[in-house]
Order: sequence, then C-alpha cells, then structure tokens
Amino acid sequence: RGFAGEGKTEMEVEQLRKEVNVSKCSEEIKNYIEERSGEDPLVKGIPEDKNPFKEKGSCIIS
Repeated sequence: RGFAGEGKTEMEVEQLRKEVNVSKCSEEIKNYIEERSGEDPLVKGIPEDKNPFKEKGSCIIS
C-alpha cells in the first residue's frame, strides 16, 4: 500500500502544480485585458466619424 499511495500523492501534487500555473497565467491574461479595455473598440465602441462601416447616405425607394 505504501508505494501505491505515494504514487497517487505524487500525481495529485503534480496536478496541483499545473493548476497553480494555469491560475497564475489566467490572472496575467485578465490583468492584460483589463489594462487595455479602455482602448478596445469592442468594449469602448467606434466613434461615428471614424467608423468605416457607417452608411454614407440613406436609400430612398420611390
């Protein structure tokens, strides 16, 4: 039982180490996004005068 239990414990410790690394990485990504959200046109929007997709005129059907 000793060796089997040690192997399982080592696997659990290794899994926790991976989870800590993922947690640190996700925190860095979150901070990066939050720092730049004020410049992001998907969050802030595009000013009307700089929107290349804005319709130039209206369509009139007679």
